[in-house]
Amino acid sequence: MAEHQRLTATPDQRRVLRRAWPHMRPERRGITLALLAGAAATATTVAVPAVIGAGVDQILQRDRTGLFTAVAALTVLALLRLVLFRRSELLLIAVGERVVRGLRELAVTRLSRAPLRFLEGHPSGDLLRRTTTEIADLANFVRGQLPDVLTVAAYLLFTTVLLLTYSPLLTLALALVFVPAIVCVLRLFKKAANPAFAAEAAAAGTVATTYRELVQSREMLQTGGGIGFWRERFLADNERRYRAARRSQRSLFLISLARIVQSLTTAVLLLAGGWLAARGSISVGTVVVFILATRQLFDSAAQASNLVGQVQISLVGLARLLDLLTATAPRAGLHAPRRAPDDTGRGGTVTAERGVLEIEDLHYSYVTGTEVLGGISVRVEPGERVGLVGPTGSGKTTLAKLMTGLYAPDSGTVRYDGHDLADLAPAELRRRIVLIPQRVHMIEGTLLDNLRLVPGDPDARSIAEAVEHLGLADWTGSLDEGLHTALGRGTGRLSAGELQLIGLVRAALLDPAVLVLDEATADIDPDTARTLETAIDTLRADRTLIVIAHREATIKRLPRIIRLDENALIAQN
Repeated sequence: MAEHQRLTATPDQRRVLRRAWPHMRPERRGITLALLAGAAATATTVAVPAVIGAGVDQILQRDRTGLFTAVAALTVLALLRLVLFRRSELLLIAVGERVVRGLRELAVTRLSRAPLRFLEGHPSGDLLRRTTTEIADLANFVRGQLPDVLTVAAYLLFTTVLLLTYSPLLTLALALVFVPAIVCVLRLFKKAANPAFAAEAAAAGTVATTYRELVQSREMLQTGGGIGFWRERFLADNERRYRAARRSQRSLFLISLARIVQSLTTAVLLLAGGWLAARGSISVGTVVVFILATRQLFDSAAQASNLVGQVQISLVGLARLLDLLTATAPRAGLHAPRRAPDDTGRGGTVTAERGVLEIEDLHYSYVTGTEVLGGISVRVEPGERVGLVGPTGSGKTTLAKLMTGLYAPDSGTVRYDGHDLADLAPAELRRRIVLIPQRVHMIEGTLLDNLRLVPGDPDARSIAEAVEHLGLADWTGSLDEGLHTALGRGTGRLSAGELQLIGLVRAALLDPAVLVLDEATADIDPDTARTLETAIDTLRADRTLIVIAHREATIKRLPRIIRLDENALIAQN
């Protein structure tokens, strides 16, 4: 069985920025300009201690001209810092927003083209979180914290260079005290934070999934008395998220140890600097430079400690997003049709308007070693009306998804007009073969908006003509505002049968060669069923009609029946 790639709840965070670079490469010029502007702005700030130190030496030497020069230099540095930091921030945010927008669009595009097996195999709440919440968190990080992160990094580099220039000996003392201790603190933090923040993100995805299940299953839970069970499950998931969040916060506490390191380092610098100044090895101004510069260094470290948590959250979110993009990257051999070079269908294979649908030696499994369908072969001629029947679990819906190209078989082929469905461009495939599922999905909007959910963006006149042709004008006229009736998502406004009517109108607008209806008349009232069946008869014309049905009245209307049992075709009549 060709398996699709599974998402990882806690994906690898190593080299995440390197893996993200291909998505940032188009903005490399903007990134370079933003980094250069930020580096220049940081350099003006790092230069301030040096100017102050020079001013202190001028005071001790009673050089008023030198003091005034230092004051003027400080004024210029302050103005430059203001302008450069603002410019750097704007450049970085603009570039970051473009990168995040590209990631968001790519994620949505990849999911819209992902194999149906992939979408069905993952909790919708987790997919939703990866493509909304975690991308939003990344965007907020780009706007709010990323400029600070880069500024802190530049502070550390430029301040080190400044200190080496003034006194390598004091810089060595600083390095011997500060660097090993701070590295130890950071290593402890990373060891604790990586799994903690990843576990928190995974727990948050579970909570989102559980809540979404409530929204989708609220009717069943309310009528079946399952609210208590669901509430216990939700509370348990929420408790796990709470515990994961506490572990994340405990890991952040380790960063506070950096303050102790800072205090010890300042004490060592004062002692060593005072001793060297007393010996005449360095000037008092140099000691001032070191104290101010290290103070700046420590402030940067403190700021970094405040940013570490947000950086870690953003890295985890980015890793989860990259995991999604990798798992949904187009590649052959998955349970979905291979994409033709031209996704629009132009320039690819063009099939006949009415062709034969052939299924040859079809095998399919959801779980390795357990076939849902085994060795099925069926030929449906153009214009035939075929019923697909069988007990629950016999594979009827799976076969419907295979014959409409939503799944790809493990072995065997499904062909339309002699062409393997896997070789057809998506647009060509959808123009020829359409599935109306038992559950017709709706979007927020009017009835007209929902009927427009087909390729080609039909106008109101085309839709009205399709409704009239199917004999459904009386039904739409019975609604408050006809085609312009606001339906929300259809919940509570339309019956199951009326939702099927919407699916039928959508199919009529596409004019497919093969129309597959999955339990179209199941669980609906007889009057609506008759309306639906009459509309189906009108729609049929010379197109092939394949109906998955349980209702005896529906089965009797079909001249040919294909029966499935024990995952295989057992009879045709």
